[in-house]
Amino acid sequence: MQITKEIFQVGGGGLSAPGDAAVYLIKVNDKAGLVDAGTGRSTDRIIQNIRDNGVNPEQIRYLLVTHCHFDHTGGAKEIKALTGCQIIAHELEAPFLEKADQIVTAAKWYGANLDPFAVDRKIKGQRERITLGGRVIEAIHIPGHSPGSMAFVMESEGFKVLFGQDVHGPLDARLLSDRKKYNQSLKLMLSLEADILCEGHYGVVRGKEQVRDFISSFVL
Repeated sequence: MQITKEIFQVGGGGLSAPGDAAVYLIKVNDKAGLVDAGTGRSTDRIIQNIRDNGVNPEQIRYLLVTHCHFDHTGGAKEIKALTGCQIIAHELEAPFLEKADQIVTAAKWYGANLDPFAVDRKIKGQRERITLGGRVIEAIHIPGHSPGSMAFVMESEGFKVLFGQDVHGPLDARLLSDRKKYNQSLKLMLSLEADILCEGHYGVVRGKEQVRDFISSFVL
């Protein structure tokens, strides 16, 4: 599904296995990146969807992990093996992936077992810039749903695009959720005034007003 000429949804939403959160493909010049990886139960379909959008797997430089939960990361190890990409996640989220914490990653909720994998680049602090094909993607720490949740923001075709995968939550003590930080993060995302929101389970929201209304609906 094309979102802009540079951004496509290639997983989740009926495009891959049931249970997969959305997987987004970013293509800038001859370089590409992925936002999240699904559960790993349909990586072959995700790879085929990437090819169908004119990208060879070896063009994928980065896998941008929004947070550690299994529906977003179960396929990360296989995608790295198939593409040679660099896995990027926040430093607060990395230990749960590298040690394969089956509770905090919610793998147990899915009746699954997350294989541990290395995070190649750990984002530190509140913001960091990532360059893909000459374009800047800003990584922003948005804790609350999980300790190291991140959003990614970029410009595409004159639109500000926000990859805010689990804007909707949920919050659960077993996932180390924090209600106060979650609300603060929602307000931070509102301040970005994005034109397009690429969410993990609700799909794509277009238009500044529509994005604002969607995010605001979850403020507690």
